[in-house]
Amino acid sequence: MENIGSTSIIEPVWPGVVLKQPINFKTQELAEKVDLCFSVEPLILERIGRHPRIVGYLGQRGRGLLLGQASHGNLQAYLDSNPSIDLRQRILWCRQVAEAVSYIHSRGVVHSDLRPRNILVHQSATSNSSRDLWLCDFGGSTCDELALDGGCLPDGPFYHPVFGVESSPALDIFGLGSLFYTVITGRWPYRSDPGAPRTIDEKLAYEKDIADAFNREEYPDLKDVVGGTVILACWKRRYGTAEEVLRALEREMPISAVQIEATADLEGEAGHASAHVLFGTALSVVAFAALTYILIQRRHVR
Repeated sequence: MENIGSTSIIEPVWPGVVLKQPINFKTQELAEKVDLCFSVEPLILERIGRHPRIVGYLGQRGRGLLLGQASHGNLQAYLDSNPSIDLRQRILWCRQVAEAVSYIHSRGVVHSDLRPRNILVHQSATSNSSRDLWLCDFGGSTCDELALDGGCLPDGPFYHPVFGVESSPALDIFGLGSLFYTVITGRWPYRSDPGAPRTIDEKLAYEKDIADAFNREEYPDLKDVVGGTVILACWKRRYGTAEEVLRALEREMPISAVQIEATADLEGEAGHASAHVLFGTALSVVAFAALTYILIQRRHVR
């Protein structure tokens, strides 16, 4: 099954591995944008390296990128389809997104396009009832040390007009606030319906309204939102680093404080399913190892 994005087509090639290929546009401006994204992304992924909160990168095939396959698609689609996600999982996801951003910043990379669609949801290898997040889509990212700039900025609620056209760690940190809000509430800031605006007119009107609100330093009511203090501090640009955000989450949104109601039936179901999870994980590991070996052999042949 293919997944089509704004610049790419993604299709499975092996168990646990997908190929992300560029869309061929006839319009010169769009074609140049795609070329830039696909020239920047592999270099950014190589710079970042392996990390449990980053999508796995196995190399290139032609112009395409070989990446780890997430079992449950992107975060936006998952939130829209699963409105009853428990609070503990939502808090864990906020932590994991902050971990990912903190790590890429430590490698000198700014994502520059943080939004739920650019985060993947994958079955946890340690718990059948839990899902983990992978940050992905680095085609629009920047790295000053490598002189790379994918030329992207985030969508409306994940961007503040104060940043202009410059990508910086502060831009990502602001975006974290809106990501946390979306993960905890299931909605984008200032939207009553789940997900992004559906039509172009709706999108343009929403982005204008939210830009005006942010310029006035007006933000959604956070009184009853878990982690609201951290979210507002991200929006108000009070954190200097993503690591500070992560530490604040650990203080304000402790996972240990969230109680999960579990029945004996659910525990039994989880135990029964664990063998399937482990088997699927093993297949992914084998596929990654086999593909890595093939790529190494090809380099030697060259």
